[in-house]
Amino acid sequence: MTSLHRAVLSLALVPVAPLAAAEAGSPPKRPSLETLQRIIADRAPQTRVEAVDHERITARRIDIVGEDGTIRMTLSANTPPPIIDGIQYKRAFDVAGMILYDDTGSERGGFGVADTPAGTAAVLALDHPAMDAAGWRVSPDGSVMFVINQAPPLIREAGLGNRLVPGVEAPTRVKLSVAADGTPMVALADAGNQPRVRMTVTPEGYGAIEFLDAAGKVVHVMAPERDLKR
Repeated sequence: MTSLHRAVLSLALVPVAPLAAAEAGSPPKRPSLETLQRIIADRAPQTRVEAVDHERITARRIDIVGEDGTIRMTLSANTPPPIIDGIQYKRAFDVAGMILYDDTGSERGGFGVADTPAGTAAVLALDHPAMDAAGWRVSPDGSVMFVINQAPPLIREAGLGNRLVPGVEAPTRVKLSVAADGTPMVALADAGNQPRVRMTVTPEGYGAIEFLDAAGKVVHVMAPERDLKR
């Protein structure tokens, strides 16, 4: 579920620095091998059971398995850390909820409540193979956010047994949010993760569309109703 901008939307959080505009053709930013090794929780996590005890119901966790024993869904008061391509990484915050897995046992989404320093956040996420794809977050301060991220390139790390690298940077192309004060916004970003178009409602109640340059400066505003009343 990275800091809690887009990545806390995911139940699998990997710290990633903010995405900066990159030159065309340059490799995407990604966590270093040292960073990945530091956040690994288990290099051989449990992804299947040898014998199904009917439902495998325990007091704190329920696992739903496929015919081959692969765990495909986990419902838990303290969800297990995210598994990505056979390696289990530490979770940034405790999460109670449900996790979904693909046929290899890798996490591909889930929903639940995350216990963060600021309070409890409700989160829902659907994942690319090694990064968040789309997700909702309801924050303790009352703000709500939905994001859609571009799929990052799939990079493998020889130092991890040629496994997929989680947390490779990719732009958040679409962001829909309502701030704690009620201000709504829809933002569309370019390939460098820089918002270029924003649709919002001004404090005066006028609908507006803002156009931004590559530096984030507003270069043009369309607000017909506001302009008519001037």
